[in-house]
Amino acid sequence: MRLKKPQGTEDILPEQIPLWRYLEDTVRNTFERYNYSEIRTPIMEFYSLFNRSIGETTDIIEKEMYFLRTREHEEGTKDLLTLRPELTAPIVRAYLEHNFDKTRSFQKWYYYGPLFRHERPQKGRLRQFHQIGVEVLGSYDAFSDVEVIDLAMTLLRLLGINDCQLDLNSMGCPDCRKTYSKALREALEGSVSKLCENCQQRFNKNILRILDCKDKRCYEISFNIASLDRYLCQRCNEHFRKVKKGLEDNRIAYRLNNRLVRGFDYYTKTVFEITHSGLGAQNALCGGGRYDGLIAQFGGPPTGAVGFAMGVERIIEVLAAKKRIEPRGPSVYLAVTDESLKSECYKLLRELRENLVSAEMDYEQKSLKAQFRNADRIKARFVAVLGTKELSKGTVTLKEMATGKEREVELKSLVETIKE
Repeated sequence: MRLKKPQGTEDILPEQIPLWRYLEDTVRNTFERYNYSEIRTPIMEFYSLFNRSIGETTDIIEKEMYFLRTREHEEGTKDLLTLRPELTAPIVRAYLEHNFDKTRSFQKWYYYGPLFRHERPQKGRLRQFHQIGVEVLGSYDAFSDVEVIDLAMTLLRLLGINDCQLDLNSMGCPDCRKTYSKALREALEGSVSKLCENCQQRFNKNILRILDCKDKRCYEISFNIASLDRYLCQRCNEHFRKVKKGLEDNRIAYRLNNRLVRGFDYYTKTVFEITHSGLGAQNALCGGGRYDGLIAQFGGPPTGAVGFAMGVERIIEVLAAKKRIEPRGPSVYLAVTDESLKSECYKLLRELRENLVSAEMDYEQKSLKAQFRNADRIKARFVAVLGTKELSKGTVTLKEMATGKEREVELKSLVETIKE
């Protein structure tokens, strides 16, 4: 039986890596230009971290967590460990655990890493996937929201992904949502049996999620119900007005979407989503918003916060359709005319590498002709031929692969010649 990778996971092969590295480099350059610092948290956390933050009635908590069995875990006495399904909660945990709330409360952080959810594998949705994102901690300012949205749109534009749709909404504060949830429950009370099975459960547990349901029946039933923006308090209304004006003043186009509620319980006020038409049903590239209550919920002081997350695999899918980035080959490939010269060849190889010149040689005992074919396959810029004659003279024959030009170069000046 041949070995296979687990369902819902993917191997990122060497020929795919250049596109991933292009994305990673663009992310780091862009985020750091906006003065965000990178943070890395463990891929495993305690289950209670997510149970408290995401919400007990979300699909992630109910169906999608990966748990780790450990010797230390005893049922009922030790918190379960889980593979992280999202990164906002771990970052808030790190913020509090390292006392940033007491020392330097305002922080702008970004992350890049793998996440895990036990979902039904399909195009654009894996069980191990990657996200990039940012979190601004310690600010209630509406312009924090504007900057986060601006950063997300700027990154996509710099990647060459221009045909995106930005949807925007406000979920208000807990008081706004409480009032709206009551009105929504009254409006839907006579139609509960017509809702899909998930939304029948949401009616009592998390009624706002009904607005986000993709089932046609649920959409039609809730279509004409008054939207949440009519229930926003004065403070939430004013915050949302500033966010919209900030986007408009900076010519960042958006579409108001009063059905956008996002999937996690911790969101407050601004929520947004960026979609791309070329991805089919799973078309969301980015989602985010404000979560002003989460830090206090974890035992910290009342603290404003806002952020977003982007799905790396979906961005890669869009990029792969737009551009191909070829792997970068070594600067020089060392070819020998005789196997007896391998020892001298490897000494030269080490010298080149120690002088920061990327270099490669043959390890398969190929003929000289086959070595040239291999150099061409791996896209080496030069081939340096070392033969008995050349070695006795202290030279190599250097061929530039793009032009076919050859010249004799002294061994002692090969590094300098390649660098030039």
